[in-house]
Amino acid sequence: MTLRKWFYLFWTTLVIGALGALITGLVLQANDQEFSWLGGSALGFNIVNMLLGGATISVLSQMGFFAYLIIRFIAMGIVRSKWVWDTLQLLLVIVSIVDLVVLRHTEQSSGWTTYLALPLLMLILAVSVALLKVKLTNRNGFIPTLFFMTAVTAIEAVPALRLDSAASTLFMMVPLLACNAWQILILSKVLKTNKEPL
Repeated sequence: MTLRKWFYLFWTTLVIGALGALITGLVLQANDQEFSWLGGSALGFNIVNMLLGGATISVLSQMGFFAYLIIRFIAMGIVRSKWVWDTLQLLLVIVSIVDLVVLRHTEQSSGWTTYLALPLLMLILAVSVALLKVKLTNRNGFIPTLFFMTAVTAIEAVPALRLDSAASTLFMMVPLLACNAWQILILSKVLKTNKEPL
């Protein structure tokens, strides 16, 4: 990857993260009973904070993406068997989905079923992005894309998940998922190849 291609990937992901956070933040604020659109300078301050927060989330997403690419490269050199590596990735997808329910559930919370929504939505989105990736490249891209969109996203979202707040989780997950989906889908176009399994 050349510097020019990385520059394009960096700035487009940054814009997607900032816009995703802005839209999510405005929707969350509009649903807040104490929020007023005519609140004066507080709205402008909040918009700037949302854009900066989204930009930060996009950088976290990019770090996770390049970390996954490096780990994948090293693992493929060590494992050497695509079947073993794909099986390991599928197992980690299952573990990450189960952990999003089990580890977030506390004894004070009402029930574990309330924690099913996020993992199920993530899994639906991950499968959709993986199917789109297969259309853009080839069928070898399904499992790596599914793994990246679930397991890697779950690791990147730990700061918001630890707060156990629906608003914080939503504010981080929407731009994070958008950035991750954008990066994994645009990679083959940026590299100008359809043989890339990611």
